[in-house]
Amino acid sequence: MSIFHNILLGFQVASSVENLLFCFIGVLIGTLIGVLPGIGPTTGVAILIPITFGMNATTAIITMCGVYYGAMYGGSTTSILLNVPGESSSVMTTLDGYQMAKKGRPGPALGMAALASFIAGTFAVLMLTFIAPPLADFAVSFGPPEYFALTFMGLTLVTSLGGDSPLKGLISGVVGLLVACIGIDAQSGVARFTFGNINLLDGVGFIGMAVGLFAASEVLVNIEEPMQQIFTEAKLNFRSLFPNLQDWKDCFGALWRGSIIGFFIGVLPGAGATIASFLAYAVEKKFSKHPDDFGTGLIEGVAAPEGANNAAAGGAMVSLLTLGIPGSGTTAVMLGALMIHGLRPGPLLFSTNPQFVWGLIASMYIGNVMLVILNMPLISLWVRLLRVPYKVLMPLIITISAVGVFATDNNVFDMWVMFFFGVVGYIMRKMDYPPAPMVLALVLGPMVEMSLRQSLTISHGSLAIFFVRPIAAVLTIVAFASLFAPLIKILWQRYRSGRESTVG
Repeated sequence: MSIFHNILLGFQVASSVENLLFCFIGVLIGTLIGVLPGIGPTTGVAILIPITFGMNATTAIITMCGVYYGAMYGGSTTSILLNVPGESSSVMTTLDGYQMAKKGRPGPALGMAALASFIAGTFAVLMLTFIAPPLADFAVSFGPPEYFALTFMGLTLVTSLGGDSPLKGLISGVVGLLVACIGIDAQSGVARFTFGNINLLDGVGFIGMAVGLFAASEVLVNIEEPMQQIFTEAKLNFRSLFPNLQDWKDCFGALWRGSIIGFFIGVLPGAGATIASFLAYAVEKKFSKHPDDFGTGLIEGVAAPEGANNAAAGGAMVSLLTLGIPGSGTTAVMLGALMIHGLRPGPLLFSTNPQFVWGLIASMYIGNVMLVILNMPLISLWVRLLRVPYKVLMPLIITISAVGVFATDNNVFDMWVMFFFGVVGYIMRKMDYPPAPMVLALVLGPMVEMSLRQSLTISHGSLAIFFVRPIAAVLTIVAFASLFAPLIKILWQRYRSGRESTVG
């Protein structure tokens, strides 16, 4: 079918009453999660997984995607009004957004943030519509060696999810691989690392682990170090939210540059919206005729990072849907959710489940419209919600998480898994180990093992199969380059510093 017919199919699926309702619920929850500091889209999606377990797969993932890009919208509210980022990708918005609010222009700053998010989000979905199908068609020719190389590359990219320390990201990923080995071996049927516990025969539950690492650990961190809540008395009305003509002229270049940068950074596995927003802000400062004024309340300093982080959310869906490789921590959690709902992301997803893929893409068009309509008039309400005490909010989060995890399989053991990984996640946060690589490794681990063993069976044990097939060879080389890049960078820096000290 042509893209035009696929889009029509998608809108038929997305426009059902059930999907429209849950798309709206998803973007509403996502916006709220973005507004409330300290929760973030990854935690929001993790909490939502057990709640959506009884839904059909399309409705469930539409809801989760709504939470994902809805949180990108909502994160700007606290950044602008309180100088407190709703989530990490909104950090750059605080620099000029909060200064605009202090100068008496919170309305145009909030309005531009919402409108830039809408424009960039729509651009990203258009790019997803036209780029994803040819990429999926190319990847259809993949066999076991190509799938191993692809998933192995995805695992090596966990170093980029490690923030400032690639080594910590790698260690987190290795621990996730060890956890993925627990359970019955798919080929031999032998139980591995279950220690006689029948609850572990099916492996460690992804839902319990993901909710524990993100939601439960967040609660523990905030119990120890309660986030300071700042209240605002900003008086906002609907008319005050619209930027004037000069604001639009100032932001024209920032909008399209931020959208393009955000989308292509989002496509790169492990890069994410935070990097996209930082890069877009830096690029805009380079293009500006008055770079020294950035950080003093320029509206283009709001438009660029807000556009970039929303475009990155759409870009991350390209690699997730077409290759099965997450582009961010949130899409790593969504990868597990897709597999729980019986869907295997990758090139065959477009041919085997076109209703799901195109329904999801069409829902993103609809969701972006919902978000801009929702956000503009409700900003004053989000401001009031910032007054909810964390001593009320955090117990509510842990209760919803525990009930949701239990309800998935009616198994109390899953709740213990959640609490266990909540403590693990808390320790990891205190030691600055990122949890996203562990989740990614748990999801990709069985796929890597299965495709490796199938490939070695085909080649009679020869590793050459990963280097004689062109696609597998390229992906394997990229994987090793990604794995050793941090080490090479460290050695190069030491070499340069050594030369400079010798010359000095």
